[in-house]
Amino acid sequence: MAWNKTLSLGISSGAMALALLAPSTAFAQDTGASTQPPTAAGTEEGDPVDDEAEGDVIIVEGFRAALESATAEKRFSDQIVESVTAEDIGKLPDSSIGESIARLPGITSQRLNGRANVIAIRGFGPDFSTTLLNGREQTNTSDNRAVEFDQYPSEVVNQVVIYKTPTAALVGQGLVGTVDIRTIRPLDYGQSVLAIGARGSYADLGALNAGSNEFGYRVNGTFVDQFADDTIGVSLAASYVDEPYQLQEFNAWGYNNVNGNALIGGSKSFVTSTQLKRLGVMGTVQVEASDALMLTFDGFYSNFDDDQSKRGIELPLGFFAFGTGFDPATATASNGQYVDGTFTNVRGVIRNDVFQREADQYSAGFNARWDSGDALTGFIDVGYSKTDRNELSIESYSGTGYNSSGPSVDIGFRSTETGTIFSPNFDYSDPSQIVLTDPLGWGGSRVQAGYWNNRIIEDELIQARAELGYEFSDSFFSGARIGASYTTREKGLTPDEFFVSIASGANEATIPQDAILGSTDLTYLGLGPILSYDPRTLLANGTYDLDPNDVTDVFAKGYTVNEDLLTMYAQLDIDQVYDNAVLTGNVGLQVVNTDQSSTGFIFTPNGPQAIELGDTYWDFLPSFNLSARFNSDFVVRMSASRQIMRPRLDDMKVSIGYGVDTSVPGGIIRGGGGNPTLQPYRASAIDMTFEKYFGGSQGVVALQLFYKNFEDYIDRGRIDFDFANFPLAPGVTVPTTIGTLDAPTSNADGLLYGAELALTLPFNILTPALEGFGFTGGASITETDLKNEAGNEIVIPGYSKWVVNGTLFYEQGGFNARASARYRSTFLGDFTGFGGTPTRRTALEETIIDAQIGYDFQDNSALDGLSLYFQGQNLTDERFASVVNEDTPLQVIDYQIYGRRFLAGFTYKFQ
Repeated sequence: MAWNKTLSLGISSGAMALALLAPSTAFAQDTGASTQPPTAAGTEEGDPVDDEAEGDVIIVEGFRAALESATAEKRFSDQIVESVTAEDIGKLPDSSIGESIARLPGITSQRLNGRANVIAIRGFGPDFSTTLLNGREQTNTSDNRAVEFDQYPSEVVNQVVIYKTPTAALVGQGLVGTVDIRTIRPLDYGQSVLAIGARGSYADLGALNAGSNEFGYRVNGTFVDQFADDTIGVSLAASYVDEPYQLQEFNAWGYNNVNGNALIGGSKSFVTSTQLKRLGVMGTVQVEASDALMLTFDGFYSNFDDDQSKRGIELPLGFFAFGTGFDPATATASNGQYVDGTFTNVRGVIRNDVFQREADQYSAGFNARWDSGDALTGFIDVGYSKTDRNELSIESYSGTGYNSSGPSVDIGFRSTETGTIFSPNFDYSDPSQIVLTDPLGWGGSRVQAGYWNNRIIEDELIQARAELGYEFSDSFFSGARIGASYTTREKGLTPDEFFVSIASGANEATIPQDAILGSTDLTYLGLGPILSYDPRTLLANGTYDLDPNDVTDVFAKGYTVNEDLLTMYAQLDIDQVYDNAVLTGNVGLQVVNTDQSSTGFIFTPNGPQAIELGDTYWDFLPSFNLSARFNSDFVVRMSASRQIMRPRLDDMKVSIGYGVDTSVPGGIIRGGGGNPTLQPYRASAIDMTFEKYFGGSQGVVALQLFYKNFEDYIDRGRIDFDFANFPLAPGVTVPTTIGTLDAPTSNADGLLYGAELALTLPFNILTPALEGFGFTGGASITETDLKNEAGNEIVIPGYSKWVVNGTLFYEQGGFNARASARYRSTFLGDFTGFGGTPTRRTALEETIIDAQIGYDFQDNSALDGLSLYFQGQNLTDERFASVVNEDTPLQVIDYQIYGRRFLAGFTYKFQ
């Protein structure tokens, strides 16, 4: 094996190790998209060569090459797609592929602790798209189907393709988009590569909590080689991250109406320090067993450990619970809200909570692809995916005394657009005045000094698929394919919950001196320092006891959902060359049989009882895609399809409570909970795009128009339900077991439509004086008109009317610089609610700005192959916030500050 020292170093939080690797074209799932250009129609996909004149070849590398590769992917696909390659990810200031995907036209993300972990496509949140790994469906680390992209280290990813329109051969498709994450194929790459990289990170908020960090690091490596006369290829990639994330948060319980003015009802605000540790390993072996047979083996493993310390204070205020007082005469009201004043007799609850999320994801696949060399082709593909996740939250309460018996304080307040600022006359960091207890008597007759909530999630999926294809000659249709796929999945949630109490049944306990970690500063809210400790230490040393919580509400959270999907499809491909254009596309039909069931609890008169319920049904999904590529570099596309998206898993759980409504003559059974018979979202869609390419595949301007008509949209409603297997109380009878169930149901319909404008423009196309400069980005507008059966408007989770993003870049002579911005208008976002459960509120518009500068040492340099970079993320320190109403900016519900992050690193690549 000969190593050629032609090194190129692309340092990034993204796929640094894979910088400059060309995208591979052989993957587990072939959607039928034509990714190769017609004869003499332009350069091949991903080809970084621009032939300016015969014998005069300019090699384009780095970010510009990545853009050309993405532009070619769009140009020669038969579907409407967006893509990002390893060069692209590796050259953007991104910690995960979620960050890079969020820069594509019509796509944005929501941040979690400052990280882009889920995406929204065309105004729809993560529940409406699916994610594949090398064409195979995957389990995930979330509660539902949405993939959290920070589970995939970008260093192990070679290319991401987002299909905005489906084909019959695309198995596992989503309703608004399908994301296919692809890893490198060593035989397709065809070169020997060894790459290493490392970076350091700094969070400018500092180490907010005792025991937290402000500095972190990330290391990665990639190896690719071929053996046995290039008939065996091996690729390995690994990444390890140990980085902190810091968060300052204000949260209001809500607002009370006092004398016609809004008054903050209470506050629960935290400083959160997260230490994220993630190991990701990917491996692929390709074997060319013969000229006709290619075997590919894939493996992926991710270990995810997210350890959070959350320290803050809960203050009962304007709802006047627990004896709090307020005199409106001493307060100032403005525009219908009390903006400053004083609360009296306030007893705060000091919170020292931990939130620890651990997940292991395993994925493996085998693909055997056969090509007879004549007209017949085929493949078989088998995939396995499994995710085990534990999500433990421990709450710990302390204050001045048990059940409002301790001293109270007066607290001044001032409400602003960043939340409410307080001025208490008390030192919350003094251990002589703070005890472990139930300060407000939340436990009733029980002394509840905290709460333990462990959510155990297991997710397992097996998929097997086979396809046969036949190529036609001298026909309008270039080929045909038929195939079938079988997928079985089981996902379950087991709640494990306990009350935290003081040992020996005591009402109060002094905090052991060796458990005190110091103080956490809440000066940003005016509250000053608070006493800090780790409740895990108090559990370990016997200060705390755990008492099981076996109430009905806990049982109601648990469920197991099983799905068996049989997918069959047939597709005809189109490929016709005319004098002035090439016509390509496909037409086909996908048929899906679903057999679903859910195991959970119903709540009978005799207590919880396990039951299994489900349904079986069919979906018929025709699709049509047509692309006309003109010799003038103008492309017109049209797509029409029937689309579905399977429901959220927690909407399909049983968890039903019920009783007899005696107000109806004879009585009727009424219940509420989940819906194990729930069927998918269903829509009919039409898409059109108009694209103009220039400079070969260097640049493009594209207008995309889309329209979806939802016949079935899931919302809560009342449906008929058979309670035949649900026992009633002794002596209770009803004329029929057919009653009503208040549950998620497909009772809504309506429209979604919009437009996207995308532009990739190297400025040298305008004038040679701007060689190296360029722009890429896009803007989209999405309108919705969805209503439930009562005629009420539905707000779509993750929906933003406007999404705009753009990147200005410069690359020349080894120097590179980029500045990126992404904007989204208001949207229904995910926040943390009561007991740590997710809740949705309208998030304010936000603009995120990142930048990067770097230098790649050039050929014949002593440091040839080394690249250095410096990155800044969230440079304007943009908040993540929600308010009661956009017209009441001072009625803030959430206001979260993540701070700026700065990163510096290198990569070194041997080839």
